Amino acid sequence: MKILQINSWQDIEKYFISLKDKEIKSSSDLEKWLQDRSELESVLEENLAWRYIKMTCDTTDNELSKSYEKFVTEIEPKINEYSDILNKKFIESEFLNKLDQKKYFTLIRSKKKEIEIFREKNIPIIAELQTIEQEYGKISGAMSVKYEGKEQTMQQAANYLKNTNREIREEVYRLINERRIKDVEKLNSIFTKLVEKRNKISENADYRDYRDYKFDAMGRFDYAPLDCFDFHKSIENTVNPLVNEILTEHKKKLKLDKLKPWDLAVDSNLKPPIKVFKSSEELIEKTIKCFSEIRPKYGEFISIMQKNGYLDLNSRKGKAPGGYNYPLYESNIPFIFMNATGNVRDLTTMVHEGGHAIHSFLAKDLQLVDFKSTPSEVAELASMSMELISMEHWDIFFDDKKELQRAKYQQLEDVIKVLPWIATVDKFQHWIYTNPTHSERDRTDYWIKVAKQFSSKIIDWETCEWYFANSWQKQLHIFEVPFYYIEYGFAQLGAIAIWKNYKENPEKTLNEYENALKLGYSKTIPEIYETAGIKFDFSEKYIGELMQFVKEEMDKLK
Repeated sequence: MKILQINSWQDIEKYFISLKDKEIKSSSDLEKWLQDRSELESVLEENLAWRYIKMTCDTTDNELSKSYEKFVTEIEPKINEYSDILNKKFIESEFLNKLDQKKYFTLIRSKKKEIEIFREKNIPIIAELQTIEQEYGKISGAMSVKYEGKEQTMQQAANYLKNTNREIREEVYRLINERRIKDVEKLNSIFTKLVEKRNKISENADYRDYRDYKFDAMGRFDYAPLDCFDFHKSIENTVNPLVNEILTEHKKKLKLDKLKPWDLAVDSNLKPPIKVFKSSEELIEKTIKCFSEIRPKYGEFISIMQKNGYLDLNSRKGKAPGGYNYPLYESNIPFIFMNATGNVRDLTTMVHEGGHAIHSFLAKDLQLVDFKSTPSEVAELASMSMELISMEHWDIFFDDKKELQRAKYQQLEDVIKVLPWIATVDKFQHWIYTNPTHSERDRTDYWIKVAKQFSSKIIDWETCEWYFANSWQKQLHIFEVPFYYIEYGFAQLGAIAIWKNYKENPEKTLNEYENALKLGYSKTIPEIYETAGIKFDFSEKYIGELMQFVKEEMDKLK
């Protein structure tokens, strides 16, 4: 089924009516009905995907925003109404128990949960939320600073934080953060609206709070909030000391009395920033070569995306912040979006999103869209593992061996440093939604408290307290995809374990990696991790072992 033009609900309503009225006389009929529904969903999800992609590529074009808004406010609410009807038709079918229960286990439990939490009165609220959420992208995309006589995006300006001249670093750091401060009140107002509406959704669905509702809505069947708290504690006890050690050494090498926030990105030996590529074309070409060295088909996947125009990599004003890989279930070719400016972080982003793309290609032949729609804990495992696996082949990007070692060391530093930030963002969100009537002052105070818990005491924030207090606003996930962030932490641990295996036995590890990704969401998260040859574990002991391995690898690069 290919629907080339979807201008209104009337253009697609007949397909939903057909599915609703379809007579099912056997288990094979039920399976065929699932496939027909999946085909419709793949067309609709791709249509929405392209509206989102075009809007984020140019947030200044109001017509693109209107196109996206039209779908989420006029078409998607109707789809959601029918989704509940179709879910019930599936779960209540007399032939449900005659299906292969092992094959359809994850699908059946997901549909049962969707029925349980669905409330028709939440449909317009969800549509409103999606419209408010995109305001964050517009505000962030419009941020820029003027430096050296030219207007620069926040991503472009951030490159100066690697400059060996400390005065330049401080000047640009303050320019960036003063620009962010201008929108603090506006973003606070938007976020307050989001919290209120999200809280209303959970009330309507008879939940104690939005946190518990969202865990169910996200299909977090394999872990609970208490497991997240264990993760926070493990990070504080095992990773924070390692970060302190890294920053103490950094401060010592820089010969500083006080380590300020604008000193964090500069090279410890005051070497100039590593320039990895000059253009997005060069980045693409070298990524294809790098991936091909791992396995030829991985390079072919990126080539297919390049040939079809499914890559938008350059940073520019008006483009939404961040980066993503958007799977397109009808075309079966994903789209990569990012804001590249030529630094090592951009290389990491490219291979990260490239890992998502590999996942999309490997899972494309799964029978149903529901199986292709993998949980984030698995999706991020695919991408973060590729960051570390590809690192073994980064010589493609570097002619100078010392520069290669610097890039690898920087990458491993980032692997360690990101974990406390993930814990901070996650713990903050737990508090936000279990204390929904908080004030903006309460919110700021709690952020300061939790950020201090996971931030290194080595950093001196004097004269920058207000930047620190509002630093949560730079995290897109808090605004647009609540609670979607701890997955990066779980996946980062899994990725380290996969990388460790890869260094010991590359072929075996890649086979396990592929076998896991090909499962999509046809198995539980622990089963998928086990297939990948690793554990779904966030205990202090396990995290401590992985951190020790990373530290040993970093020491080899010194």
